[in-house]
Amino acid sequence: MKKLPIGQRQARRICQMSAADRLAFIAEGLPIIHASALGFWSAAAELQQKPREAEVLAGFAKEEAAKVLILLDVIRCPSKRIASILDTQVKRFYGHLERLIYAQFAECWFTDIAALRKAVEPLRKAHDLEGNMGEYIVPNNTLYRRESKLYADVEAYEDGTPLWNAPVVHPRGFPSRMPAAVQVVDAMAACGILTLAGLKATSEVWGQLEFQEKETLQDGERLTQELVARLIAEELPSESANQAHVDTLYRHWPLPMYNVELSKIPVSLEELKDEQDRLYWAEAGAGY
Repeated sequence: MKKLPIGQRQARRICQMSAADRLAFIAEGLPIIHASALGFWSAAAELQQKPREAEVLAGFAKEEAAKVLILLDVIRCPSKRIASILDTQVKRFYGHLERLIYAQFAECWFTDIAALRKAVEPLRKAHDLEGNMGEYIVPNNTLYRRESKLYADVEAYEDGTPLWNAPVVHPRGFPSRMPAAVQVVDAMAACGILTLAGLKATSEVWGQLEFQEKETLQDGERLTQELVARLIAEELPSESANQAHVDTLYRHWPLPMYNVELSKIPVSLEELKDEQDRLYWAEAGAGY
């Protein structure tokens, strides 16, 4: 029986909207997502004596903030290309791996899109190898860190022996820092980007250049500078906006990823075994 398209998880309806309606609808939703991210982060900050629960809520905050970044990549995409990337971006809106990659890359700088794409590849593997010689086959680390903190569950590894995962996180001993993805979305709100006028400005400024391969961090900084000047000229920043918010945009707004593949890469057991053999003999050969 076909599932009725009623209830939540209906963001794909954005794909059916006109450009003007889509922009207005996204502008309506971004402050809601921003508030959700801040709510999770505020709750996490109150639970320092409960490190596992605090990290779970901080993770939710990161994923909510990443949803803003994903939608803003739709806005930053040149208008002639939006139709070809919109469905993918909407799927990323619901994908845990894709959201976590966006959140992680808010912590990083890359010289250009090619370097960013290279950094993404290992994060996409469904399974990988760990250990000095790749002796352990493990699930995708990004997703495993999320799931193992969130759920008590039965897990198994290469020998097939089942064991229980207890979702425990050890205390850090120092205050947690607001995740970069949450920081940058909060800065966007202060600067007026998350308004309809702010999104129009973002679309017109960033839509001048498609980020495909050789486009650089300097290109991103130039467009950010142009956007900030436009926001100020249109008096869109809030009264609380300051230079720290602008600095956060430069530091933590990732380069556009609408042309970068983020979906999970299946890896067969045979491929993993072959790689284990290669690593073993490479290590063994080094001893002679």
